[in-house]
Amino acid sequence: MERYDYIIVGAGSAGAPLATRLAEAGRRVLLLEAGGAGKHPWVNIPLGYGKVFHDARFNWKYTTEPEPGLNGRQVYWPRGKVLGGSSAINAMVWVRGHPADFDEWGALAPGWSWKDVAPVFRRIERWSGAQSPERGGDGPLSVTDMSAQMHPLTHACIAAAAEAGIPTNADYNGADMNGAGFYQISTAGGRRASTAQAYLRRASHLPNFRIETAAMTTRILLEGQRATGVEYVKKGCREKAFANEVILCGGALNSPQLLMLSGIGPAAHLREHGIDVVLDAPHVGAHLMDHLGYDLLYRTRRPSLNQTLRPWWGKAWAGMQYVTMQKGPLAMSLNQGGGFTRLAKGAGVPDTQLYFSPLSYSTAPKGKRPLMSPDAFPAMRMGFNPCKPTSRGSVGLTSNDPFAPPALRGGYLTSAHDCDLMVRGVREIRRIASMPALENLIERELEPGPGYQSDADILEFVRDRAGTVFHQCGTCRMGTDAATSVVDPHLRVHGIAGLRVADAAIFPTIPTGNTNAAAVMVGERAYDLMTQG
Repeated sequence: MERYDYIIVGAGSAGAPLATRLAEAGRRVLLLEAGGAGKHPWVNIPLGYGKVFHDARFNWKYTTEPEPGLNGRQVYWPRGKVLGGSSAINAMVWVRGHPADFDEWGALAPGWSWKDVAPVFRRIERWSGAQSPERGGDGPLSVTDMSAQMHPLTHACIAAAAEAGIPTNADYNGADMNGAGFYQISTAGGRRASTAQAYLRRASHLPNFRIETAAMTTRILLEGQRATGVEYVKKGCREKAFANEVILCGGALNSPQLLMLSGIGPAAHLREHGIDVVLDAPHVGAHLMDHLGYDLLYRTRRPSLNQTLRPWWGKAWAGMQYVTMQKGPLAMSLNQGGGFTRLAKGAGVPDTQLYFSPLSYSTAPKGKRPLMSPDAFPAMRMGFNPCKPTSRGSVGLTSNDPFAPPALRGGYLTSAHDCDLMVRGVREIRRIASMPALENLIERELEPGPGYQSDADILEFVRDRAGTVFHQCGTCRMGTDAATSVVDPHLRVHGIAGLRVADAAIFPTIPTGNTNAAAVMVGERAYDLMTQG
């Protein structure tokens, strides 16, 4: 039976870069992906993520347990089930995070401070904007400056933010993150730049690199306290593969699930589901962090993208513009602008992220991705999320069946800190909307509407309407102490030899901003740690 140097489970945001780097270095690598190759046009067209948002061919389509902090609502959590993982179905907004985020990491896990990871971000990037010593120019993953294609309403939002005292920032991934500007997205030539496109495509021909799609890993094979390989199911057949080391890159939801299915996790929880305990690891699946966001809805006096993307002729025009020039609405992300600001007193770094979108979908049918069904009237959305929530959720098991979805709890709005910032965020968006640059463009606030003014009323509305920004992380957190973490600073699972986790699950704290760039960085950094001692 063939043996590998490394088996990597999950070809997503972190797994694809790690597998590619190891294969290019001459290691024998088996990369297992539960999803398919993702060659469908809607995966590659940037705005096509609206089409795959509920598509089980590319998406795990998870749903949380009822959330007490959201008045018992269940929250939909899409996750990528395809080569490239969630980088193949996300909104593509590229945010590294604040340097202070990674200095937090470094205090808990030496080797992960900003000085350690900043060169890794530069190594990843092929940045199309203004040259800067902070940005990478020849990396594998293209990051595009979209400022020349922004809608006039997005320009107005940036101008209004400046009038509200939030400085305009041309590059939030540069020397200073604070301020508002146009979002940079991971695209190349008008096509999505997932990690499958950026990494796997260039290494898939290597004779020492084997990629198996539609291969569902069901458990880690263990001999005592050492991982020796994995069991997976492909075309209904159970297969086994063996390696010197196994690395889990299934993401913040699936990596802890696989550990628990393999007997590594909270002992009582494993026994509850009839799983033999190999290692009592109580922090597996715990400490889940996520960004909770809310968008205010404004009817506008000027046309928004609704008037382009709703009528058939508008869709046809956008399609023609994309096919002929790789430009226009289909080449962009839903959130065109936004930024980072401080709302809490004494905040030294940004504590709130802003989002500006010249599109609305308040009347979209249930179960359809809203951006594919814009409202008939002109409108825009202005949203936010607290950057450093203190509420915590978890990942658990619903069954010992590896094909059953995990038990997911976001734990939203269970801390006073988070509740306070959600109310402050609504008030901040209203303040920006009242600035001269927008006051003549906005006809009225549709949501929450003028009837919601008190803190209590605003918070109750938020509990009814707020949703995830899809940044789940931290469920196999990294640290030096096995009593408080799951993996060490080299990403090795405490107590199990030959096993690592390298994905967003290892984040010890949640980054400021979108998490995909940090997940890609983890894959690249894992390669460094595994090959440089």
